[in-house]
Amino acid sequence: MSASPSETRPGDAEVRLAAALDGLARARLGGEGVIDLTRLTAGASQEIWRFSLREKGALTPLILRRAPGGERVADTAIGPEVEAQLLKAASAAGVPTPRVVHVLTPEDGLGRGYLMSFVDGETLGGRIARSEALSDARQVLAGQCGAAMAAIHRIDPEAFPTLKRVTPREFVTQYLEAYRASAWPRPVFDLAFRWLLDRCPPPPQTPALVHGDFRNGNIMVGPEGLRAVLDWELAHVADPMEDLGWICANSWRFGVEDKPVGGFGLRQDLWAGYEAAGGAKVDPDRARFWEVFGSLRWGVMCSGMANAFRTVDPSIERAVIARRTSETEVDLLRLLAG
Repeated sequence: MSASPSETRPGDAEVRLAAALDGLARARLGGEGVIDLTRLTAGASQEIWRFSLREKGALTPLILRRAPGGERVADTAIGPEVEAQLLKAASAAGVPTPRVVHVLTPEDGLGRGYLMSFVDGETLGGRIARSEALSDARQVLAGQCGAAMAAIHRIDPEAFPTLKRVTPREFVTQYLEAYRASAWPRPVFDLAFRWLLDRCPPPPQTPALVHGDFRNGNIMVGPEGLRAVLDWELAHVADPMEDLGWICANSWRFGVEDKPVGGFGLRQDLWAGYEAAGGAKVDPDRARFWEVFGSLRWGVMCSGMANAFRTVDPSIERAVIARRTSETEVDLLRLLAG
Protein backbone atom coordinates (compact mmCIF):
# COMPACT_ATOMS: atom_id res chain seq x y z
CA MET A 1 0.00 0.00 0.00
CA SER A 2 1.47 3.31 -1.04
CA ALA A 3 1.23 5.69 1.93
CA SER A 4 3.57 7.56 4.16
CA PRO A 5 4.16 6.30 7.70
CA SER A 6 3.68 8.66 10.61
CA GLU A 7 6.91 10.25 11.73
CA THR A 8 5.89 10.44 15.38
CA ARG A 9 7.60 8.20 17.91
CA PRO A 10 5.62 5.23 19.25
CA GLY A 11 3.47 6.24 22.21
CA ASP A 12 1.90 4.15 24.92
CA ALA A 13 -1.16 3.45 22.78
CA GLU A 14 0.98 2.14 19.93
CA VAL A 15 2.99 -0.03 22.32
CA ARG A 16 -0.22 -1.55 23.68
CA LEU A 17 -1.51 -2.09 20.16
CA ALA A 18 1.69 -3.89 19.17
CA ALA A 19 1.50 -6.11 22.26
CA ALA A 20 -2.14 -6.99 21.58
CA LEU A 21 -1.38 -7.78 17.93
CA ASP A 22 1.53 -9.93 19.01
CA GLY A 23 -0.74 -11.91 21.33
CA LEU A 24 -3.39 -12.23 18.60
CA ALA A 25 -0.81 -13.54 16.15
CA ARG A 26 0.24 -16.27 18.53
CA ALA A 27 -3.25 -17.22 19.75
CA ARG A 28 -5.35 -16.95 16.59
CA LEU A 29 -3.14 -16.84 13.52
CA GLY A 30 -0.63 -19.58 14.26
CA GLY A 31 2.22 -17.09 14.08
CA GLU A 32 5.22 -16.36 16.24
CA GLY A 33 4.43 -12.67 16.78
CA VAL A 34 4.50 -9.47 14.75
CA ILE A 35 7.13 -6.89 13.85
CA ASP A 36 7.39 -3.58 11.99
CA LEU A 37 4.07 -2.12 13.09
CA THR A 38 3.57 1.16 11.21
CA ARG A 39 0.58 3.43 11.04
CA LEU A 40 -0.19 4.65 7.54
CA THR A 41 -1.53 8.14 6.97
CA ALA A 42 -4.03 6.84 4.42
CA GLY A 43 -7.59 6.80 5.68
CA ALA A 44 -9.42 9.81 7.06
CA SER A 45 -12.05 7.86 9.02
CA GLN A 46 -10.33 4.59 9.93
CA GLU A 47 -6.98 3.64 11.42
CA ILE A 48 -4.80 1.77 8.93
CA TRP A 49 -1.79 -0.13 10.28
CA ARG A 50 0.73 -2.27 8.42
CA PHE A 51 2.75 -5.00 10.14
CA SER A 52 4.49 -8.29 9.40
CA LEU A 53 3.38 -11.62 10.82
CA ARG A 54 6.26 -13.91 11.72
CA GLU A 55 5.52 -17.55 10.94
CA LYS A 56 7.91 -20.44 10.35
CA GLY A 57 10.80 -18.14 9.62
CA ALA A 58 8.88 -16.14 7.02
CA LEU A 59 7.31 -12.69 7.18
CA THR A 60 3.79 -12.09 5.85
CA PRO A 61 2.71 -8.44 5.49
CA LEU A 62 -0.80 -7.72 6.79
CA ILE A 63 -3.05 -4.71 7.31
CA LEU A 64 -5.10 -3.86 10.39
CA ARG A 65 -8.13 -1.70 9.60
CA ARG A 66 -9.55 -0.42 12.85
CA ALA A 67 -12.14 2.05 14.11
CA PRO A 68 -10.52 5.25 15.40
CA GLY A 69 -9.32 4.59 18.92
CA GLY A 70 -10.56 1.06 18.47
CA GLU A 71 -14.18 1.95 19.16
CA ARG A 72 -15.46 5.12 17.43
CA VAL A 73 -17.64 4.27 14.44
CA ALA A 74 -19.33 7.13 12.60
CA ASP A 75 -23.12 7.11 12.33
CA THR A 76 -22.79 6.90 8.55
CA ALA A 77 -20.43 3.89 8.62
CA ILE A 78 -21.60 0.29 8.52
CA GLY A 79 -19.11 -0.91 11.14
CA PRO A 80 -15.97 -2.96 10.56
CA GLU A 81 -17.65 -6.31 11.21
CA VAL A 82 -20.16 -5.83 8.38
CA GLU A 83 -17.42 -4.32 6.23
CA ALA A 84 -15.37 -7.51 6.59
CA GLN A 85 -18.34 -9.64 5.59
CA LEU A 86 -18.89 -7.43 2.56
CA LEU A 87 -15.27 -7.91 1.50
CA LYS A 88 -15.76 -11.67 1.62
CA ALA A 89 -18.96 -11.47 -0.41
CA ALA A 90 -17.38 -9.12 -2.94
CA SER A 91 -14.40 -11.42 -3.40
CA ALA A 92 -16.76 -14.35 -4.02
CA ALA A 93 -18.59 -12.22 -6.61
CA GLY A 94 -15.37 -11.55 -8.51
CA VAL A 95 -14.50 -8.12 -7.18
CA PRO A 96 -10.75 -7.70 -6.59
CA THR A 97 -10.39 -7.12 -2.84
CA PRO A 98 -7.92 -7.82 -0.04
CA ARG A 99 -8.50 -11.16 1.71
CA VAL A 100 -10.01 -10.92 5.18
CA VAL A 101 -7.71 -12.77 7.58
CA HIS A 102 -9.43 -12.19 10.92
CA VAL A 103 -12.30 -10.11 12.32
CA LEU A 104 -11.47 -8.72 15.74
CA THR A 105 -13.38 -9.92 18.81
CA PRO A 106 -13.52 -8.33 22.30
CA GLU A 107 -11.14 -11.04 23.52
CA ASP A 108 -8.45 -9.78 21.15
CA GLY A 109 -8.14 -6.53 23.10
CA LEU A 110 -7.81 -4.43 19.95
CA GLY A 111 -11.24 -2.90 19.67
CA ARG A 112 -13.31 -3.10 16.48
CA GLY A 113 -11.71 -3.88 13.14
CA TYR A 114 -10.24 -6.66 11.06
CA LEU A 115 -7.01 -7.93 9.58
CA MET A 116 -6.63 -8.27 5.84
CA SER A 117 -3.99 -9.26 3.37
CA PHE A 118 -1.54 -6.66 2.10
CA VAL A 119 -2.03 -5.76 -1.56
CA ASP A 120 0.89 -4.01 -3.19
CA GLY A 121 0.13 -1.11 -5.48
CA GLU A 122 -0.73 2.56 -5.69
CA THR A 123 -3.64 4.19 -3.84
CA LEU A 124 -2.77 7.89 -4.09
CA GLY A 125 -5.23 9.44 -6.50
CA GLY A 126 -2.86 11.97 -8.02
CA ARG A 127 -0.32 9.30 -8.89
CA ILE A 128 -2.98 7.02 -10.34
CA ALA A 129 -4.14 9.91 -12.55
CA ARG A 130 -0.72 11.13 -13.66
CA SER A 131 2.14 8.71 -12.93
CA GLU A 132 4.06 7.59 -16.03
CA ALA A 133 4.48 4.17 -14.43
CA LEU A 134 0.68 3.70 -14.58
CA SER A 135 0.13 4.99 -18.11
CA ASP A 136 -0.80 1.52 -19.41
CA ALA A 137 -3.15 0.98 -16.47
CA ARG A 138 -5.06 4.15 -17.31
CA GLN A 139 -5.92 2.73 -20.74
CA VAL A 140 -8.04 -0.02 -19.16
CA LEU A 141 -8.81 1.19 -15.66
CA ALA A 142 -12.18 2.85 -16.33
CA GLY A 143 -13.54 -0.30 -17.92
CA GLN A 144 -12.17 -2.42 -15.07
CA CYS A 145 -13.87 -0.16 -12.54
CA GLY A 146 -17.14 -0.53 -14.42
CA ALA A 147 -16.81 -4.31 -14.37
CA ALA A 148 -16.06 -4.27 -10.63
CA MET A 149 -19.13 -2.12 -10.00
CA ALA A 150 -21.30 -4.55 -11.95
CA ALA A 151 -20.00 -7.40 -9.79
CA ILE A 152 -20.72 -5.42 -6.61
CA HIS A 153 -24.26 -4.70 -7.75
CA ARG A 154 -24.87 -8.43 -8.26
CA ILE A 155 -24.27 -9.17 -4.56
CA ASP A 156 -27.54 -10.12 -2.87
CA PRO A 157 -28.46 -7.20 -0.59
CA GLU A 158 -30.71 -9.47 1.46
CA ALA A 159 -27.56 -11.05 2.87
CA PHE A 160 -26.88 -7.72 4.62
CA PRO A 161 -30.11 -6.74 6.39
CA THR A 162 -28.43 -4.07 8.54
CA LEU A 163 -27.41 -1.95 5.54
CA LYS A 164 -29.44 1.21 5.04
CA ARG A 165 -32.01 1.21 2.25
CA VAL A 166 -32.49 4.60 0.61
CA THR A 167 -34.34 6.00 -2.43
CA PRO A 168 -32.87 8.81 -4.54
CA ARG A 169 -35.18 11.42 -3.00
CA GLU A 170 -34.48 10.17 0.53
CA PHE A 171 -30.75 10.38 -0.14
CA VAL A 172 -30.96 13.96 -1.40
CA THR A 173 -33.16 14.92 1.55
CA GLN A 174 -30.74 13.31 3.99
CA TYR A 175 -27.92 15.53 2.80
CA LEU A 176 -30.19 18.58 2.61
CA GLU A 177 -30.99 18.10 6.30
CA ALA A 178 -27.30 17.68 7.13
CA TYR A 179 -26.51 20.87 5.22
CA ARG A 180 -29.23 22.84 7.00
CA ALA A 181 -28.10 21.50 10.38
CA SER A 182 -24.67 23.04 9.80
CA ALA A 183 -26.32 26.49 9.99
CA TRP A 184 -23.80 27.79 7.44
CA PRO A 185 -25.64 29.05 4.33
CA ARG A 186 -24.03 28.40 0.96
CA PRO A 187 -26.04 29.73 -2.00
CA VAL A 188 -24.42 27.29 -4.45
CA PHE A 189 -25.52 24.36 -2.29
CA ASP A 190 -29.06 25.78 -2.16
CA LEU A 191 -29.13 25.99 -5.96
CA ALA A 192 -27.78 22.46 -6.37
CA PHE A 193 -30.31 20.97 -3.95
CA ARG A 194 -33.14 22.68 -5.85
CA TRP A 195 -31.76 21.28 -9.14
CA LEU A 196 -31.58 17.75 -7.72
CA LEU A 197 -35.04 17.80 -6.15
CA ASP A 198 -36.55 19.04 -9.42
CA ARG A 199 -34.90 16.19 -11.36
CA CYS A 200 -34.92 13.38 -8.82
CA PRO A 201 -35.40 10.00 -10.56
CA PRO A 202 -37.86 7.42 -9.26
CA PRO A 203 -36.53 4.56 -7.13
CA PRO A 204 -34.84 1.84 -9.20
CA GLN A 205 -36.90 -1.21 -10.03
CA THR A 206 -34.23 -3.38 -8.43
CA PRO A 207 -32.24 -1.65 -5.67
CA ALA A 208 -28.69 -2.93 -5.48
CA LEU A 209 -25.91 -3.20 -2.97
CA VAL A 210 -23.90 -0.05 -3.62
CA HIS A 211 -20.28 0.44 -2.57
CA GLY A 212 -21.01 4.06 -1.71
CA ASP A 213 -17.43 5.37 -2.02
CA PHE A 214 -16.03 3.77 -5.20
CA ARG A 215 -13.61 6.39 -6.50
CA ASN A 216 -10.00 7.20 -7.28
CA GLY A 217 -8.32 7.11 -3.88
CA ASN A 218 -10.25 4.04 -2.73
CA ILE A 219 -8.78 1.67 -5.29
CA MET A 220 -5.45 -0.12 -5.48
CA VAL A 221 -3.80 0.05 -8.89
CA GLY A 222 -0.81 -1.67 -10.45
CA PRO A 223 0.74 -1.40 -13.93
CA GLU A 224 -1.87 -3.83 -15.28
CA GLY A 225 -4.79 -1.92 -13.75
CA LEU A 226 -7.21 -2.50 -10.89
CA ARG A 227 -5.88 -4.70 -8.07
CA ALA A 228 -8.34 -4.05 -5.23
CA VAL A 229 -11.43 -2.08 -4.28
CA LEU A 230 -11.01 -0.61 -0.79
CA ASP A 231 -12.94 1.31 1.92
CA TRP A 232 -16.41 -0.24 2.05
CA GLU A 233 -17.62 1.60 5.15
CA LEU A 234 -20.35 3.58 3.33
CA ALA A 235 -22.01 0.63 1.58
CA HIS A 236 -25.81 0.65 1.41
CA VAL A 237 -28.71 -0.52 -0.75
CA ALA A 238 -29.86 2.01 -3.35
CA ASP A 239 -29.75 3.01 -7.02
CA PRO A 240 -26.71 1.31 -8.61
CA MET A 241 -26.17 4.35 -10.83
CA GLU A 242 -25.01 6.17 -7.71
CA ASP A 243 -21.61 4.43 -7.88
CA LEU A 244 -21.17 5.35 -11.56
CA GLY A 245 -21.86 9.01 -10.84
CA TRP A 246 -19.72 9.27 -7.70
CA ILE A 247 -16.48 8.18 -9.37
CA CYS A 248 -16.96 10.97 -11.93
CA ALA A 249 -17.19 13.83 -9.43
CA ASN A 250 -14.45 16.36 -10.20
CA SER A 251 -12.96 16.03 -6.70
CA TRP A 252 -11.72 12.55 -7.65
CA ARG A 253 -9.98 13.62 -10.88
CA PHE A 254 -6.99 15.12 -9.09
CA GLY A 255 -6.56 17.92 -11.59
CA VAL A 256 -7.02 15.83 -14.76
CA GLU A 257 -10.38 17.34 -15.63
CA ASP A 258 -10.62 15.99 -19.18
CA LYS A 259 -10.78 12.42 -17.83
CA PRO A 260 -14.04 12.45 -15.86
CA VAL A 261 -13.64 8.92 -14.48
CA GLY A 262 -11.21 9.47 -11.64
CA GLY A 263 -8.83 11.52 -13.76
CA PHE A 264 -7.87 8.41 -15.72
CA GLY A 265 -10.73 7.46 -18.06
CA LEU A 266 -13.88 8.37 -19.98
CA ARG A 267 -17.48 7.86 -18.98
CA GLN A 268 -18.11 5.80 -22.12
CA ASP A 269 -15.39 3.33 -21.11
CA LEU A 270 -16.77 3.08 -17.57
CA TRP A 271 -20.27 2.45 -18.85
CA ALA A 272 -19.09 -0.06 -21.47
CA GLY A 273 -17.16 -2.03 -18.85
CA TYR A 274 -20.20 -1.99 -16.58
CA GLU A 275 -22.62 -3.20 -19.23
CA ALA A 276 -20.22 -5.84 -20.62
CA ALA A 277 -19.85 -7.32 -17.13
CA GLY A 278 -23.60 -7.73 -16.70
CA GLY A 279 -24.60 -4.33 -15.34
CA ALA A 280 -27.83 -2.70 -16.51
CA LYS A 281 -27.77 -0.39 -19.51
CA VAL A 282 -26.64 3.03 -18.32
CA ASP A 283 -29.05 5.97 -18.63
CA PRO A 284 -26.76 9.01 -19.20
CA ASP A 285 -29.27 11.43 -17.64
CA ARG A 286 -29.56 9.31 -14.52
CA ALA A 287 -25.78 8.98 -14.32
CA ARG A 288 -25.45 12.78 -14.63
CA PHE A 289 -27.95 13.27 -11.80
CA TRP A 290 -25.73 11.12 -9.57
CA GLU A 291 -22.60 12.97 -10.67
CA VAL A 292 -24.16 16.27 -9.61
CA PHE A 293 -25.33 14.70 -6.38
CA GLY A 294 -21.86 13.28 -5.82
CA SER A 295 -20.26 16.71 -6.02
CA LEU A 296 -22.86 18.18 -3.66
CA ARG A 297 -22.65 15.22 -1.30
CA TRP A 298 -18.88 15.61 -1.04
CA GLY A 299 -19.32 19.32 -0.41
CA VAL A 300 -21.68 18.66 2.48
CA MET A 301 -19.35 15.99 3.85
CA CYS A 302 -16.38 18.37 3.62
CA SER A 303 -18.23 21.12 5.43
CA GLY A 304 -19.10 18.67 8.20
CA MET A 305 -15.46 17.73 8.72
CA ALA A 306 -14.76 21.05 10.41
CA ASN A 307 -17.02 20.17 13.32
CA ALA A 308 -15.51 16.71 13.61
CA PHE A 309 -12.03 18.26 13.69
CA ARG A 310 -13.08 20.57 16.53
CA THR A 311 -14.64 17.73 18.55
CA VAL A 312 -14.03 13.99 18.25
CA ASP A 313 -11.25 13.70 15.65
CA PRO A 314 -8.64 16.52 15.55
CA SER A 315 -6.63 14.80 12.81
CA ILE A 316 -4.83 16.48 9.92
CA GLU A 317 -6.98 14.53 7.46
CA ARG A 318 -10.18 16.04 8.88
CA ALA A 319 -8.81 19.59 8.69
CA VAL A 320 -7.52 19.18 5.12
CA ILE A 321 -10.80 17.72 3.90
CA ALA A 322 -12.84 20.50 5.56
CA ARG A 323 -11.10 23.20 3.53
CA ARG A 324 -12.12 21.53 0.25
CA THR A 325 -15.75 22.63 0.61
CA SER A 326 -15.16 25.67 -1.60
CA GLU A 327 -13.79 23.47 -4.40
CA THR A 328 -17.10 21.62 -4.63
CA GLU A 329 -18.97 24.91 -5.01
CA VAL A 330 -16.94 25.70 -8.14
CA ASP A 331 -17.52 22.16 -9.46
CA LEU A 332 -21.28 22.46 -8.93
CA LEU A 333 -21.51 25.77 -10.76
CA ARG A 334 -19.74 24.22 -13.75
CA LEU A 335 -21.98 21.13 -13.72
CA LEU A 336 -25.22 23.07 -13.43
CA ALA A 337 -24.20 25.44 -16.23
CA GLY A 338 -23.28 22.56 -18.55
